[in-house]
Amino acid sequence: MKEGAPPLITLRLSVMMFLQFFLWGAWYVTPYLFLGKINFSGTEIGWTYSVGPIAGMISPFFVGMFADRFFATERIMGVLHLLGGMIMLAAAFYMGTATPSPLLVNLIFFGHMLCYFPTLALTNTLALHNMTDAEKQFPWIRVWGTIGWIAAGVCIGMLGWDADIKMFYVAGFAALLMGLYSFTLPHTPPPSAGKQVSVRELIGLDALVLLKNPSYATFMFSSFLICIPLAFYYQMAGKFADSAGLASPAFKMTFGQMSEIFFMLVMPFFFARLGVKWMLFVGMLAWVIRYGLFALGADDRIAWMVLTGIILHGICYDFFFVTGQIYTDKVAPPSIRGQAQGMLVLFTIGLGMFIGAQVAGRVENYYTLDKSSDKADLAKAEKLQEQIKAIEETKMKPVQDKIEELMGLKGKAPHERFLIQLSGGSGKNADEIAALNQEVAKFRDERSKLVIQLVKWRQVWTFPAIFAGVIMVIFVLAFRDNGARGTAEIPPPGH
Repeated sequence: MKEGAPPLITLRLSVMMFLQFFLWGAWYVTPYLFLGKINFSGTEIGWTYSVGPIAGMISPFFVGMFADRFFATERIMGVLHLLGGMIMLAAAFYMGTATPSPLLVNLIFFGHMLCYFPTLALTNTLALHNMTDAEKQFPWIRVWGTIGWIAAGVCIGMLGWDADIKMFYVAGFAALLMGLYSFTLPHTPPPSAGKQVSVRELIGLDALVLLKNPSYATFMFSSFLICIPLAFYYQMAGKFADSAGLASPAFKMTFGQMSEIFFMLVMPFFFARLGVKWMLFVGMLAWVIRYGLFALGADDRIAWMVLTGIILHGICYDFFFVTGQIYTDKVAPPSIRGQAQGMLVLFTIGLGMFIGAQVAGRVENYYTLDKSSDKADLAKAEKLQEQIKAIEETKMKPVQDKIEELMGLKGKAPHERFLIQLSGGSGKNADEIAALNQEVAKFRDERSKLVIQLVKWRQVWTFPAIFAGVIMVIFVLAFRDNGARGTAEIPPPGH
């Protein structure tokens, strides 16, 4: 760390990363399990997952125009997180009303994401500013972000809030905590204070010169396209896992982040032996295998196939995205490396994920029985929904009402209910509550066997499997550069 910095600086930065990703992971994994209860369609949930990418496209301009030039990093982080936390709490409160509008809910989510996405870059800026050897120090601090995401999933899953409005309250309060904590972080002045920044730099036009390199253009085109099937995973994997009968889907989804930590640690070993091209290929192949497993295991609810597909997330993310970031850093001249990384984010998390979220929502709608134009599908959907409603009202609801009575939740305001459930209640009737929760779990499994039949999951997952497979083949045939040529062959900006 920087000379003269406090000895606990590593801990402070690690806590920052933990909170940064805890608040995101608290609500982003399984929101559709709750949103479906308030009549969100697949298309509307697609927009829930589109507002983040739109914010991701806007945030680089915000960081370049304001955060990098006028405000200390820790202060603007604090303000943004406090504002974002209040917006998320407003969303949670509004979703708890009688008839929330999906459009208005998504607009509120958009406001939250406009506050959150700039902080992804700002946390990196603050951490790197307070390091002396980023290559060695940064990975050990950044990994706490992944741990924070896992902790959020474990917390939400263990509390049984995978499909509950409380996940949004957790995210809102975590954002407020992160906002307050940000003001205690080391002072980090704006990196470009007093510097004149051109419009070309702000919108990253100088980085477009990299696309003159055919191999880099192939990589960028493939990265953009592969983010379309990626959106299917973020948008539907938790819902699919729940429909497939996996208990605590938010917790099970953290297996992907756990594998991400492992594969991050072994990446140097594989990188030295495979090189850029085949690292990227393995990453793409993992996507094809993941979606293939989901498709094959869908109809029969084969748990090991679903879990294996989730665990493959580590290879999918690390071998493709992290390798891509390293490759971009190698081919870009030093003067435009920041712009090049920004361009990569714009094409992937921005444009690719946005289009993917829209496509995923429409594919899900197309293969949902009650949205079908086929009379046989509609009749089957009606019968299934009647059976599901019977389980919910005649089996689950009486047991859940009894649990609420034993825990003292009846008649309590939403924030009081939240605090009681968070603490686990008073401790009385613990054995009876545990037995009743087991009954609820049994009914949930019974319900899940019916819910999974409402969507033609095999067809849903076949689409991104084929899509990713086609991109993989195009990439292998077109990509020639294995990352050994460095930056010499890339013309400087303006030439």
